[in-house]
Amino acid sequence: MGPLSGIRVVDLSIGMAGPYCTMFLADLGAEVIKVEPPEGDLIRRTGPFAPDDRLRAFGGYFQSINRNKKGLALDLKQDEGREVLRRLVAASDVLVENFRAGVMERLGLAYESLRQLNPRLIYAAIRGFGDPRTGRSPYLHRPAFDLVAQAMGGLMGTTGPGPEQPLKASGGIGDTVPGLMALAGILAALHHVQRTGEGQFLDVAMYDGVLSICERVIYMYSYAEIVSRPQGNQHNLLCPFEVFPTRDGWVAICAPADHQWRALCAAMGRPQLGDDPRFATNAQRVQHIQEVRRLVSDWTSGLTKAQVVDAIADLVPCGPVQDADEIYNDPHVSARQMIVELEHPGCLRPKAIAGLPIKLTATPGEVRRRAPLLGEHTEEVLSALGYTPDQIEGLRARRVVYSYRAPEGPAPGD
Repeated sequence: MGPLSGIRVVDLSIGMAGPYCTMFLADLGAEVIKVEPPEGDLIRRTGPFAPDDRLRAFGGYFQSINRNKKGLALDLKQDEGREVLRRLVAASDVLVENFRAGVMERLGLAYESLRQLNPRLIYAAIRGFGDPRTGRSPYLHRPAFDLVAQAMGGLMGTTGPGPEQPLKASGGIGDTVPGLMALAGILAALHHVQRTGEGQFLDVAMYDGVLSICERVIYMYSYAEIVSRPQGNQHNLLCPFEVFPTRDGWVAICAPADHQWRALCAAMGRPQLGDDPRFATNAQRVQHIQEVRRLVSDWTSGLTKAQVVDAIADLVPCGPVQDADEIYNDPHVSARQMIVELEHPGCLRPKAIAGLPIKLTATPGEVRRRAPLLGEHTEEVLSALGYTPDQIEGLRARRVVYSYRAPEGPAPGD
């Protein structure tokens, strides 16, 4: 069941940052109820859609970060919809949202009012620039996306091939990192609730989350008055610590410790370089980084990725730069269950998504089921809150809620 079995989470979040956070809560056993507007979360329609998907209820993006969740479609613009949410919050442990500051207040669903219903409630917000309860940013009401957080938080300013060529990092770092930090905050707050019975408000600004992982930018400026700039794949404090060319791609090699450098030199057939005064210590290698790069590149460029890895990876941190096909076929990924297949409505075959990286021995989490169809669990959730079938039908008729109904006849595309 997972370590969070028995915890109920109301997930009002959309897009990436919030759903990524609640994905982990669901994977670890919490009952996560994804509350969507009647038209659904925008990323339901984003794709990518598999060629054999005859239904197109959601694409791979939505499936990947909304697995293990239940789906409730609810119109919060209506009084009755807000009342449904209040009843749900009163019976839940955690609420997660990533609206702009003030949206929940305008709906009459501010933390302070929900706290009156449930003093144990943990209310987590993920916004571009935070919430005024924890620090009023001058950018408070600005919208933000992953790219904006990467740009402002220092990631783009230190990523790229050269000083005047900033690049964004892939993987939605401006969303996923704040999502993970919100997850850590929620777990800490759950511990506090168990000890004291007291819930609390927590928030993570996307800007802050990216700045936190770019902490080197701050101490380099504070301690050495160095303004960090994009410097390609090299490291300004460690050497060698970058990627090197091979006959069929690239490999990452990290040998900052002196014994690692000596092991690398031996594998290159040039053990004397390990004692060369220009390269004997990491600090000296940093001073001669261009020469180190040339020496290592001369060796790797005559080999394949596999040959380099076979030669040094047991002694020197080293790994190939892999594409999706190589990741799919990596025995580590299989052994660690980091690719899992799930049913996808409308598809003839299961589809693969990334697995759960948090491995627990006593209470393991699991990717158990696919993402919900829009409103798939509306009736189940409302029934658990005490609504009768007639009341549920009335809410549906007034378009306060939406319940998924399987299409009659052949599926679209048949």
